[in-house]
Amino acid sequence: MAARQNKPRQVAARKRSKPDKKRAATRKAKSQPAPELAENKAAAARGMNGTSVDAEELTSDKPPRTFEPALCIVGDAGLELWGMRAVDRLKTQFAKAGVTDVLDLEDVSQRNGPVILVRSDAIIDQPLVPILAKRPNLILTDGVSGRAIPLAVTATGLDAAQAAALLSGEDIDPASLKMLVRAPADLDAAFWKGLRKREVPYAMIAKAEDRADVEWRMFMGTYKGATDVITKHVWPVPAFYATRALAPTRITPNMVTTLGAICVALAFWLFLEGHFAAGLVAAWAMTFLDTVDGKLARTTLTSSKWGDIFDHGIDLIHPPFWYIAWGYGLAAAGFVWSGTMLWTVLGIIFAGYVLQRLMEGAAIKWLGMEIHIWRPIDTLFRQITARRNPNLALMTLSVVAGRPDIGLLAVAAWTGICLILHGVQLAQAFAARRKDGELTSWMKQPQRTQ
Repeated sequence: MAARQNKPRQVAARKRSKPDKKRAATRKAKSQPAPELAENKAAAARGMNGTSVDAEELTSDKPPRTFEPALCIVGDAGLELWGMRAVDRLKTQFAKAGVTDVLDLEDVSQRNGPVILVRSDAIIDQPLVPILAKRPNLILTDGVSGRAIPLAVTATGLDAAQAAALLSGEDIDPASLKMLVRAPADLDAAFWKGLRKREVPYAMIAKAEDRADVEWRMFMGTYKGATDVITKHVWPVPAFYATRALAPTRITPNMVTTLGAICVALAFWLFLEGHFAAGLVAAWAMTFLDTVDGKLARTTLTSSKWGDIFDHGIDLIHPPFWYIAWGYGLAAAGFVWSGTMLWTVLGIIFAGYVLQRLMEGAAIKWLGMEIHIWRPIDTLFRQITARRNPNLALMTLSVVAGRPDIGLLAVAAWTGICLILHGVQLAQAFAARRKDGELTSWMKQPQRTQ
């Protein structure tokens, strides 16, 4: 009976619910946009390239946001350095750092993203370029004049007008831009792993009347910190003038390396024939060209992976063959050794050369750095260790004295001594690592103030 009484109530409830459902459906239909409008909004939300766009950007008059930096050169200095216009040099440097988009000053204001504005007469060392590419809101000043002249500014394109005015020399307080103002010495870029040296990168204004001084500073900036005494102290001045003469020409660094390879072969043949003086001329010419090719590549920004392999491959392989040719050439020059004597001396030189190279490789693999830059004394020892140029100096002195045989004996003795010293050096490094943990090059440590 109770069930029959509830049934009319349920039917009445269903009847009342039908109009409610109709009204809800009508409200839902009115709230939904037309198909075309929905599609347009979806496309706008996706953006032209399929990426999502913030709702704020859809309703804003700002250009689309981008996070990739672009380069803008302020001014048009016509100065040439190392055969390149200063403006083209800046573009090449930033392209190597991944900044390939170059904008005119008129177009910068339409960019909603990072822009690196640089004076056209600014000369900026390569280690500073990646810092500018990655660090926002930075004003880079020169490290030379003492007046903190702004050279480059990283800003957004929407704020570029003030940055460009600052770089153009207008009287604007950098602090008003709410950016960090830093000189090269403030950017923690003094340690150059690639060149094994400790040196504050340069950033300066280039003027036509200062061209020679500017190019000399740029040239010396390409030198390695840990190298031999000849390369470091004898070759810089003549190599500077040779590099300066070659830079505007079509002679490439690889052409210079090829000429050096020819000198390697010529020196080998002359040593083998007992013509030691002439062979030394060819050998020293090769070492000079070995300095020039690298400096030419770095000053003209034409370094390449193949050039690096070509150059260092020749450097690595040829020295032992010179010593062997010298040993066999002694007989042709009237200095006869027994076979046992000859091969003992050559064996010491060859084994010492190979083992020292293996020690250097072991330091890189297991210590994480080149052994020559661990401590100041290691860098100093690199200048005179038994490598090609110091050995050539011993051989040259022996020829001047008329005793090329003593020259080869001196190379063998010095190679043996250096092998022992390198062994001690490597053992000390491994012991220091076990005791103190990871080793740090002295070049990376903060300089002590007096």
